[in-house]
Amino acid sequence: MILGRVSGEIHSTINHPFYDARKLLVVEKTDAEGTPAGGYVIAVDAVGAGVGERVLVLDEGNGARQVLASPDAPVRSVVVGIIDAVTR
Repeated sequence: MILGRVSGEIHSTINHPFYDARKLLVVEKTDAEGTPAGGYVIAVDAVGAGVGERVLVLDEGNGARQVLASPDAPVRSVVVGIIDAVTR
């Protein structure tokens, strides 16, 4: 799992049919405090997240396909939660 902040959306005119009507988000990796940790992932949005929100990303292909209920989908990462708070 990856903690991150949505920094943008990806829009395309030509893509694999699986991505039709699905939102792709650019998620900047962060630490638990929300400080940028370096790097980013592109993830399918499964929860309705938007730019600026802190999110939880599942970055593992088989798990992502299970969340999206599509066993043959060309996907690796999926946003599975919007973070309200991180406590230790």
